[in-house]
Amino acid sequence: MHALLRELYPLCRSITGEGVRETLRVLGRYLPPGLQVREVPSGSAVLDWTVPPEWNIRDAYIKDQQGRRVVDFRRLNLHVVGYSQPLPRQWLSRAALDAHLHSLPAQPALTPYRTSYYQPAWGFCLPHQLREQLRDEQYEVCIDATLDAAGSLTYGQLVLPGDTDEEVLFSCHICHPSLANDNLAGVVVATWLARWLAARPRRRYTYRFVFVPGTIGAICWLHEHRETVVPRIRHGLVLSLLGGPGEFTYKRSRQGAAAIDRVVAQVLRQAAPEAHQLREFTPYGYDERQYCSPGFNLPVGCLTRTPFAEFPEYHTSADNPGLVRPRQLAASLRLLRQICRALEQHDRRYLNRQPYGEPQLGRRGLYGGLKGTGNPKQAEMALLWILNLADGQHDVLAMAERSGMSFAALRRAIRSLRRAELLAPVPPPRE
Repeated sequence: MHALLRELYPLCRSITGEGVRETLRVLGRYLPPGLQVREVPSGSAVLDWTVPPEWNIRDAYIKDQQGRRVVDFRRLNLHVVGYSQPLPRQWLSRAALDAHLHSLPAQPALTPYRTSYYQPAWGFCLPHQLREQLRDEQYEVCIDATLDAAGSLTYGQLVLPGDTDEEVLFSCHICHPSLANDNLAGVVVATWLARWLAARPRRRYTYRFVFVPGTIGAICWLHEHRETVVPRIRHGLVLSLLGGPGEFTYKRSRQGAAAIDRVVAQVLRQAAPEAHQLREFTPYGYDERQYCSPGFNLPVGCLTRTPFAEFPEYHTSADNPGLVRPRQLAASLRLLRQICRALEQHDRRYLNRQPYGEPQLGRRGLYGGLKGTGNPKQAEMALLWILNLADGQHDVLAMAERSGMSFAALRRAIRSLRRAELLAPVPPPRE
């Protein structure tokens, strides 16, 4: 995952353009077969928005009077404000140039990330300490870019069919340039999650992975799938910031108590009992706010580590591959695997076939013979909880919440009890 992140890091992504297409081409080499790439023409009406002209950039710089590039897009693509208007080569006074410079006085060694997608503008981003060293009377500036009204917005999606057409949606944004945690960490973890799901012998749900430019990309996807796919989505997660430091943070869906909200909360309580946060929905953040807009109101939450704007490297040049650790990516992937396993069985219900008194587990080889410690093993407690709650009313998620036991422990207990013919599945209700 970290190697893929390093490969993608230099690409200049934005909400449109060749950087997005190249990102999807690279992902296509790693994802399971079937990545679909969609081009939405500039000028298209999508919900209440319009797809903007396609932006591409080849070069940009600020040169001093000796001809040296003091700010160089080719060294770091964060140096140019995203979606800057083309600027023919010209000389500007230091005072005139300063109105188009962006820096961080509180973090003087870092280059900020800035964009101006929908308001015509141009600008450069640079470390504040370098900005203070610009003392020439004039500087040569150039932004070799294009804004093409005949262009398009690009997004990708991968669908892994399951036993049913009910869907689980995973969405991540691919619009940021060289930012490793805020963008690429979620993308690479989603890629490896898709590989793991594709290799499973059976999937109950259909899993859909959506790689979209932030905001406008999700709006395009919703606009194009509102009648076909959207009604089939049962659970969803927006994935971002999954490679940086800090504890896992889950932002609930707008519904607040949807199955995805309860499953993620329960998995986090077991996987990271002392190191996670659960937050309520707010209409600001990543693309969960599009999926959770009131007209759609989809059960889509957002899974991150430290949330956006709450770590010092956020939207700066310090959000580089060194901030993202392979072990943090691996832990995020493990958590998502646990969430998927839990979703696959969360609403299953069972009936205890010997509901009057406890069935004798010992003679069925399910219970240890030595007693007296007052502390049954976890496996035995899972058997007892399942038998007690298998009344056809409690699903597996409710059992996990009531018992405080992990989904994995309950799964093992269910398998054992079914083999012993003590447990019978309740058929799902017909629609």
